Amino acid sequence: MLRILGLDPGLRHTGWGIVDKEGPKIRFVAAGVINPDDTKPLADRLAELHESLKKIITDFSPDEAAVEETFVNKNPNSTLKLGQARGVVLLTPALFHLSVAEYTPNQIKKMIVGAGHADKKQVDMMVRTLLKTVPEHIPPDAADALAIALCHGFMRPATLMHRNAS
Repeated sequence: MLRILGLDPGLRHTGWGIVDKEGPKIRFVAAGVINPDDTKPLADRLAELHESLKKIITDFSPDEAAVEETFVNKNPNSTLKLGQARGVVLLTPALFHLSVAEYTPNQIKKMIVGAGHADKKQVDMMVRTLLKTVPEHIPPDAADALAIALCHGFMRPATLMHRNAS
C-alpha cells in the first residue's frame, strides 16, 4: 500500500488530501484545508502553514506527496506570496524525506475529468465518483488536493519511469 498526500498550495487556503493506493484501487483517507491567520505578518503565516503540514505528515505518515504547480500572472505581489507559500508546501514534505511530484492544473484535470480545462464542479464531482467515501461538505481546496493525490496515484508509474530514465 502507498499513502499519497496531495497539496493544493495557497497562502490563504492550502488544501490537503490523503489517499491510499493498493494496486489499482485508491481509497479516501482524510482531507482538509489549512487557513493561516491572514491578520498575521507573512512570515508568521508561512510558519503556521509549515507547522500545520508537519502535523498532517506526522499524523498520517504519507509515503509520497504531490503538489499542484501554480501560475498566477495578474498581480505580481500575489504571485510572489503564492510562490513563498508554494515553497513551504514543497519544502515540508521534503524535510520528511518524502518524494514530491508536481503536476500542472491541466494535467490534473485531464487525468481526473478527461478534459484539461474542466471547471471546479466537474473536478469535485469526479473526485467524489472516484473516492466514494469523501464527506459531503468537503471544502473546494480539499477536493482539489484530493484530485492532485488521485492524479499522482494514476500517473505514478509513468512518473517513476521518467525519473529512472533521467
